[in-house]
Amino acid sequence: MNEIAVFSGSAHPELAAEICQHLQAPLLPSVLNRFANDCLEVQLQANCRGRDVFLIQPLVAPVQEHLVELLLMLDAARGASAQRITVVMPHYAYARSDKKDAPRISIGGRLVADLMATAGANRVLTMALHSPQVHGFFSVPVDSLHALNELAAHFGSRDLANTVVAAPDLGYAKEAAAFARLLGTPVAVGAKQRFPDDRVVISAVIGDVAGKDVIILDDEIAKGSTVIELMERLREQGVASIRIACTHGLFADGAVERLSGFADVEELVCTNTAPIPAARRTDKLKVLSIAPALATAIRCIHDGESVSERFYRS
Repeated sequence: MNEIAVFSGSAHPELAAEICQHLQAPLLPSVLNRFANDCLEVQLQANCRGRDVFLIQPLVAPVQEHLVELLLMLDAARGASAQRITVVMPHYAYARSDKKDAPRISIGGRLVADLMATAGANRVLTMALHSPQVHGFFSVPVDSLHALNELAAHFGSRDLANTVVAAPDLGYAKEAAAFARLLGTPVAVGAKQRFPDDRVVISAVIGDVAGKDVIILDDEIAKGSTVIELMERLREQGVASIRIACTHGLFADGAVERLSGFADVEELVCTNTAPIPAARRTDKLKVLSIAPALATAIRCIHDGESVSERFYRS
């Protein structure tokens, strides 16, 4: 494979720059133009011919703008005769649209995967897809990493003798159990129901949490409604303390301030798959970098090595 070429969209240039630092490769320039009719145009300002091109662009707000920008970047790289094009998408926002759970409803996760492949993507590198079936939406190879090792390294320096990992629902129980194994702690799970009006109710917590220090683990926190509901059930059972951890810290509608405002929440931990401006951060928020992991995966892909063997050895 010929020389690597890394470009970033406008969604998270800070993460792209950090990834390139670990790769010891330059972040190549690109320009995004907006015309008077509100259409976008992308120009990749470095040679792509015969090169192994990586386009870094998480789907974060405004999601639709960043999606169209990515599709235009793919089209530009393909038109410039790139040898292979890999989309590096730390957060795949449409992964939650993964099933037909109402009549005549769209399945955005599959549609967006088709759009990327049609635009020129040969491969996708992402993190913590919402559900396993999303892998099947892609017609190109997908490597989905997780941030459990980074989160475990953060919490592992503490005394965890009285700690329990709690998942908000059964859908995330497998990942919570894997995280608990890394920490050497028990695991508990919430019994969650989501209603048509987007209301979330957790009726019970399965597992012994009374008097325990609890780490709530989820893949994504947007408004924080599920986490707040789970904390109510945990308080009813008399937990000693609460920490919150997730991979994708989207934190919409003031979620950081709302979660940090609870006196019994000692810490809020996420990774930098999505940008969090300094103005929205609080003293309780800790942001971990997944740039080293993504850089390692990019290097594995470029060198023709196995990503799964590198990240998922038993």
